Amino acid sequence: MSEELKNSPIVDFDWDAYEKGETQRGQSYEELEKTYDESLGSFKDKEVTEGTVISINKREVVVNIGAKSDGIIPFNEFRYNPDLKVGDTVEVFVESQEDKKGQLILSHRKARMAKSWDRVNEALEKDEVIKGYIKCRTKGGMIVDVFGIEAFLPGSQIDVKPIRDYDVFVGKNMEFKVVKINQEFKNVVVSHKALIEAEIEQQRKEIINTLEKGQVLEGTVKNITTYGVFIDLGGVDGLIHITDLSWGRVNNPADIVEPDQKLNVVILDFDNDKKRIALGLKQLQPHPWDKLDANLAVGDKVTGKVVVMYDYGAFVEVAPGVEGLIHVSEMSWSQHLRSAQDFMKVGDVVDAQILALDREERKMSLGVKQLKDDPWEAIETKYPVGSKHNAKVRNFTNFGVFVELEEGVDGLIHISDLSWTKKVKHPGEFTQLGADIDVVVLEIDKENRRLSLGHKQLEQNPWDVFETVFTVGSIHEGVITDLLDKGAVINLQPHGVEGFATPKHLVKEDGTSAQQDEKLQFKVIEFNKDAKRIILSHSRIFEDEQKQEARKTAKKATKPAAEEAVAATPVEKTTLGDISSLAALKEKLEKGE
Repeated sequence: MSEELKNSPIVDFDWDAYEKGETQRGQSYEELEKTYDESLGSFKDKEVTEGTVISINKREVVVNIGAKSDGIIPFNEFRYNPDLKVGDTVEVFVESQEDKKGQLILSHRKARMAKSWDRVNEALEKDEVIKGYIKCRTKGGMIVDVFGIEAFLPGSQIDVKPIRDYDVFVGKNMEFKVVKINQEFKNVVVSHKALIEAEIEQQRKEIINTLEKGQVLEGTVKNITTYGVFIDLGGVDGLIHITDLSWGRVNNPADIVEPDQKLNVVILDFDNDKKRIALGLKQLQPHPWDKLDANLAVGDKVTGKVVVMYDYGAFVEVAPGVEGLIHVSEMSWSQHLRSAQDFMKVGDVVDAQILALDREERKMSLGVKQLKDDPWEAIETKYPVGSKHNAKVRNFTNFGVFVELEEGVDGLIHISDLSWTKKVKHPGEFTQLGADIDVVVLEIDKENRRLSLGHKQLEQNPWDVFETVFTVGSIHEGVITDLLDKGAVINLQPHGVEGFATPKHLVKEDGTSAQQDEKLQFKVIEFNKDAKRIILSHSRIFEDEQKQEARKTAKKATKPAAEEAVAATPVEKTTLGDISSLAALKEKLEKGE
């Protein structure tokens, strides 16, 4: 309006009636206000009513409910209804008929919330298809706006196929079915998968009714697991077990197929209810054993890759899909037990010799040690009796030590052949596993692959010397190293040989018994070279001294009486016969002593 029109007076306006409170039609303001109020709709604050959409733009929706002014509602409250248009009737919640600015405040979301639970329950009871807006992702699925309520859409309920990218569904409007409601916690669970399952079930029945063993069908890889692959046959799923993916060894099904890959499969079996279908992929290919070189025979050398390891052996792939077993006993000429992992590992490329070949049973036995010379063939030349060698301690037993001279050549050192002087109760006292030890070959049993070895034979037998040192009656210094019920073991220093004393020979001069680690003098009372035994006594030392002192005392006591008797005897001339008699008497007396 121009400035001139604003300032110009209204010529035909009745100012006198205005001052009297009358309209130009003769109505009072009260009557006019009453007429105006009657033209407005009847509604109250905080109530739900219906309105008509009169305008829509990208941000707002204008709704007329018959009030003094129109209400403006954010467009995002209508995202669930992409088909909204001008003229549609919608429910609104009257928050306030007039705010501070005199504006009508409406909410479509709150109106929907007021009736949403009734509508959601009705949808569940009637199995209705409803529309919803996918707002965002959440753990395990999606959040869907249904009638203004945030419902949960599990990932497994989006589609019959596994979903790999959930983000593509965010912001979409989709149809759903309500599958579960928790009234206490106001939780709603919806499903889009349920809408298409009916159609899929019909397809499933049609497919299952036509299934036959040996039938080849095209399918799509639906899911890959550690034990196999699930194939979608167009509404029904089948499983290709990992062993039916390839004739070769398969460690991970993902190495053979990939998600959504289309491939042909053969039906191997299905149960009576026809709900589980076993499929095969490798069966569509010729068996690798049928393509194996017909000239391959026992004794031939082959090269292959180790594909599987066990303690008892290794499976080697000598051709695609053709495997042979190398038993641990065929990996080395060694006789002592070992694990196959000590010789090779998965991925190793090895040369082997065919030991057995059964094409009908599709089995092959291989050997590695056969490609090496058998060390026992020249055992007598390389390890003659009396030869000295260095060996590695491999195992202990109560009766000796097993050692390895080289791979495949083991020998036994008997416990009695470990030391000349020390009494070894267990080999662990003398050496340890993995240690080096010098040995002498004592005996060879080529037929049974046995070597008798000795360690003490590297030194001269000290018992030849001990025979001259530890004579019966000789006294030596020793230390008690071990106290037993039957006596004590004494280390005779500095010779390092051990002797034995019974408890009665351990009694000291003061009446007490000798103790562990005590150093004393011992007398040899027995020496046996063949049995390598020395019997000692500490008590015998002072006992013999006491006996000797007693004899000396008794001899002195009898000497004066003998002299008196001689003096009293008349002296006579000695004859030659008398001298002979005296000599014989003297000899008897000396022997008596």
